[in-house]
Amino acid sequence: MSWSGFEEDLFALVDITPFSWAAIGTALFCGAVIGCERQVRGKPVGIRTSALITVGTYLFLACAFLLQGEASDPTRVVGQVITGIGFLGAGVMLSKHGAVIGVTSAAAIWMLAALGVLVSMGYLLPAIKLSLLVVMILCGVEFLENRLRVLTQGVHQKIDETLGRSGRTKL
Repeated sequence: MSWSGFEEDLFALVDITPFSWAAIGTALFCGAVIGCERQVRGKPVGIRTSALITVGTYLFLACAFLLQGEASDPTRVVGQVITGIGFLGAGVMLSKHGAVIGVTSAAAIWMLAALGVLVSMGYLLPAIKLSLLVVMILCGVEFLENRLRVLTQGVHQKIDETLGRSGRTKL
């Protein structure tokens, strides 16, 4: 086998046309950076889940943009992705002793899908910037909550009182 034949075979192996490795890499990065923050905090949506949500959303939408004809409408696919992501987000929310938990993880799932939509539309750099903004929000608000007592009132206080500091229900 000649070197050029080997190069052709290698190219054929890694070629994912009509999709883009740059877009997939961006989707992976966006999902992984948010998922890393969630995983470090022990939340239900970690690196793998987050990366799969962004890449999956990218692929669904990229396929929708490839469809042609009067019957194809990529906006319908966006709507269906949003609906499906809503069900996924609802699955991570729980009610424990009158307090709803997992809402931030559900919102993170929603943002991950939105980032996948951005990537599928070719907005790679804005998607990266917005994923970093999401991490800043997730980390920054907790930082503020730890320093400002007024932000610990309400739901967080009720969860702490119901579950106690150990995370177990008080009797």
